[in-house]
Amino acid sequence: MLIAGSDDGVYRISSVRGPGETTDEKLLDAERVFRVKWFDALSGPFAAAKSGLYHAADGDDWTKLPFPDEEVYAVATNPSGDRLYVGTRPARLFVADVEYGLPSEAADWDEVVGFRELRERFDWGLERHDGLAQVRSLCTHPDAPDRLVAGVEVGGVHVSDDGGESWQERCIDHDAPNTDDIHHLHMADAETLVASTGSGWYRSTDVGRSWSRLDGEYDQRYFRGAFVHGGTLYAGGAPGSSPSWDDGGHALFESHDGETLESVSSPTPEEVAIGWCVVDGDVLAVTHRGTLLRRESDGWNVVGSVPTPGRLRGRYLSLTWCED
Repeated sequence: MLIAGSDDGVYRISSVRGPGETTDEKLLDAERVFRVKWFDALSGPFAAAKSGLYHAADGDDWTKLPFPDEEVYAVATNPSGDRLYVGTRPARLFVADVEYGLPSEAADWDEVVGFRELRERFDWGLERHDGLAQVRSLCTHPDAPDRLVAGVEVGGVHVSDDGGESWQERCIDHDAPNTDDIHHLHMADAETLVASTGSGWYRSTDVGRSWSRLDGEYDQRYFRGAFVHGGTLYAGGAPGSSPSWDDGGHALFESHDGETLESVSSPTPEEVAIGWCVVDGDVLAVTHRGTLLRRESDGWNVVGSVPTPGRLRGRYLSLTWCED
C-alpha cells in the first residue's frame, strides 16, 4: 500500500497500480508530516511530524510513540533493525534500543552525545528560522552497518562511522550561498550520497569527502528532495523556496550517469516534485499540489493525487510503499 505524509496527517492512497483515479483514506491526524518511512528490518511504517513520532505496526492503526521532544523531522534504523534514530528541531539526535520492541516511555530514548558535541561546535540555524536548525535527513545502508549520515537544515552534512559516537563534517564546498541548507539526503549505496539543498543538487561518491554539482546550467536551483533507482537520479527543481512555488517555473530532472542532468517533460510543469518512492519497479513522485506522477516506459504520467489541505499546502509531502 502507498502511505503519504501530508500537511495534516497520514493517508493511505489506493489504486496507484492501475489506470484511473486513486482513492485516499486518512489514517492519522497529525501536525505537518515531514517524513514517512518503512524499514525492512522493522514492522510497519513510521511518521516524523511537527507533533511527534508515530508508528503503525500493521500500516493502518497509528499510535504516537513516547519521545523526549515534540518536533520530529527524520527517522532511521540501523541495517539490523535494533537501533532507531530520530532527528528533531532544535537539531538533536536520539537513539533507542528496539531489539525487543519499540520504546514504551520517553526515558527509553538517549540523546546521541557525539552529535550534541558536534552541534555545540557549530553555529547552526538562520535568523529567519528563529536561529534554530533541524535534522532533516538520516541515512544508513546495509553495506556500511555502522555508518550514519545526517543532513541538517541549516548545518550541512555530517557522517559517523561508529553508530553516532563520533562525527565528521562533510561540507559541500561549492561556490553557492546555501550549500549547508540540507533539505534531503539519499544514500544510494554505502559511498554515494545525493544532497538536495537550497542552492543546488549535489552528488558524492566518497561519503561526502568531495561533491559534484548536477544542476549548474539550469535556473531551478532549489531542491526539496531526490531519489535514486536503477542507477538513475530523479529530482524536482524550483526557482525558489516554497512560498514561491505557485508561481511556476519548475522542472523535472533525471540523470542517467550521475554527472549530466536532463530536464524531462512533465505533465504538471507548474508543480514541483518533492516526494518519491518505488511501486512495482516504477518510480512514483508527488508534487507540492499533491499530484502523483509515475515514471513509465513512455515518460511521466499522472496517476492520482494526495490530499494537501494546508494553508501553504504541500510544503512537505513524503511517500513510502508498504507491502500488504
